Amino acid sequence: MAWVLLALGLVMLVEGLAYVLAPSLIERVLEVLRTLPESARRQFGALVLVTGLICIWLAFFIGL
Repeated sequence: MAWVLLALGLVMLVEGLAYVLAPSLIERVLEVLRTLPESARRQFGALVLVTGLICIWLAFFIGL
């Protein structure tokens, strides 16, 4: 359970930093995402998902 809370906290930290440091950039990114077709958004989501899984695997492989 502690790992879940740690992961959730880290995600919230990164998301919060993005909104604090560059709110106008977030708006532009969201605008670009709105113009993309749904299939491209799904592919981007799958890419982020796989990248996240690789990061988690690497963290455990290194010895976290």
